[in-house]
Amino acid sequence: MNILVIEDEKKVASFIKKGLEEEHYVVDVSYDGEDGLYKIEVNKYDLIILDIMLPKKNGFEVIKEIRSQKNVTPVIMLTAKDSIEGKIEGLDSGADDYLTKPFAFGELLARLRALLRREGPEKLTVLEFEDLKLDLVTHKVMRAGEQIELTNKEYSLLEYFMRNPNKILTRTMISESVWEADFDSYTNVIDVYINFLRNKIAKKSQTKLLHTVRGVGYILKAGE
Repeated sequence: MNILVIEDEKKVASFIKKGLEEEHYVVDVSYDGEDGLYKIEVNKYDLIILDIMLPKKNGFEVIKEIRSQKNVTPVIMLTAKDSIEGKIEGLDSGADDYLTKPFAFGELLARLRALLRREGPEKLTVLEFEDLKLDLVTHKVMRAGEQIELTNKEYSLLEYFMRNPNKILTRTMISESVWEADFDSYTNVIDVYINFLRNKIAKKSQTKLLHTVRGVGYILKAGE
């Protein structure tokens, strides 16, 4: 799932980003309100973590603009203020939840998961392909009823394949979606990680799901 963190304190933003990525979320960061609004306009996010005290446009202005555009993405507001008035203003502006700094990262995760679950049955929270399941909220991966332990990068790879089943994905497509923008897709890193992932999901079943399309890329499909 994709999360946007709008936070001008770079140490705080880095702390949140690192923690969320360790939980297998894909995270973008903005350091001011205007850049945050731009990212929201050009990307689709599953949740936004929004600080109130921001340069250029503060958090109250950002959330009001988000909601004026009929964007219902869940928003957790962060602030150093602990006043009731500030909380009321944030919630009345359209925020879904409120967290006062400093906060325990575990509490942020719990609130985040609660908001993602609250999205309703129409919100896709579990990806399934054959006997393979990937829970986008808890980040558990199961095959044939048994849990599979994956690294952050293996999880991101599998999520990308499960969002694009039965499609040939080239190395360039994979690198742009799973690695950083400046990643060199001509290295063998992609092949190494796909082999790791293939071996892990193959242990739980006799049916091979992740296939190499020689000279082109890879595909997730049922087959030999």
